[in-house]
Amino acid sequence: MNSINRYYLPEDQWSSCELVLTGDEAHHCTRVLRQKVGDAVVVFDGVGRSVQCKVVSVDKSKVILEKDGEIEIQPRGLALHLCQAIPKSGNMELIVQKAVELGVASIQPLMTENTVAKADGKKLQKWQRIVLEACKQCGQNWLPEVKPVAQFNEWVDSREKYQLEIVAALDPRSEVIKVVLERQCEISSATLLVGPEGDLSQSEYDAAIASGYHPVSLGEIVLRVETATLYCLSVLSYEYAK
Repeated sequence: MNSINRYYLPEDQWSSCELVLTGDEAHHCTRVLRQKVGDAVVVFDGVGRSVQCKVVSVDKSKVILEKDGEIEIQPRGLALHLCQAIPKSGNMELIVQKAVELGVASIQPLMTENTVAKADGKKLQKWQRIVLEACKQCGQNWLPEVKPVAQFNEWVDSREKYQLEIVAALDPRSEVIKVVLERQCEISSATLLVGPEGDLSQSEYDAAIASGYHPVSLGEIVLRVETATLYCLSVLSYEYAK
């Protein structure tokens, strides 16, 4: 049985009876996936709503869909926020994609003292596209926000606060992640901070800890950046799954 293709339509473009895909989503529907009149598809709004639809009209610029029924969506569980120092090569793209699959609510890319990679508006747009494609592919109905790249020192002084705040750390003040999580039984929000390949600097660790982050150890083996991030996100998703 073939899976049903999913398309994204922002909440403010929804109507009561029919939905209209335009732009990139219409192109993807007609030119890439070659949907035809009568095909069943799913449309989601990125804020927890999803509906079954049927294609009723296709042309070069738009696709008109008729609603067939709402799909029941479970309430969002843990609001998990990733603050990620940008790694080199294409590892940020991998992290963004897998973070979506693991249910993050937002991603804050950071430039730190030891960050080697460069980031510009084009990279931010690319990460946002990866987020959308990952949501469509994995069935995620909540579209995570990719925030503009921030300098660590500016971000740490003005960042949002959450119930559980951990930083993956090689710092001697670290506790084993399992021990830290055992002290936090019921939470609704959490944030994870992960440094770059060269790690956070001592002053950055000090600033993060002073702002409320708890340093956690992931074991005796030193993990690559992308491995550390996905390990921590997986642990948090499992530990606080509803």
